[in-house]
Amino acid sequence: MLDHVVDSIRVLHRAITSGGGGAAPDSAARPGLDPVARLRRETARLVAASASPRSADGAVSIGDRELSARVVTVAGAMEIAVHGWDISVACGGDRLIPSSLAAVLLPIAPLLITAETRPGLFADPVRLARPARAGDELVAFLGRQPDLLTPPEPRNA
Repeated sequence: MLDHVVDSIRVLHRAITSGGGGAAPDSAARPGLDPVARLRRETARLVAASASPRSADGAVSIGDRELSARVVTVAGAMEIAVHGWDISVACGGDRLIPSSLAAVLLPIAPLLITAETRPGLFADPVRLARPARAGDELVAFLGRQPDLLTPPEPRNA
């Protein structure tokens, strides 16, 4: 999972720095740094590139589509947040995506992940039996089963 996240971060970095995205080389195939060190290094590179004023402007070509750099940044935030959740679950963590981040990503998720784009990338959304935290709603939308044993956080109206 860490290698997949590193590859995703490399694709995002390339997209915002060169205006084009595509498959990144498989980081698992390269010897050297351990996966956590690679993740830290690539994340630092992405954060630095994202902070550049140039990264917020312009278009990014991904396949036959052209997206704004801002949309690619939001998609990247969703990718990193949800895979961070996956890693936390795999390690027995508390599975939380910060509510403030999830609240921003949740209304955008259906615009990025549609019925046409979901197959092969995400499982069907998981229906929640009761109101839940924004982070639980986000991972459920992406086909993951959130931890429903903890009470939801109060939501501002």
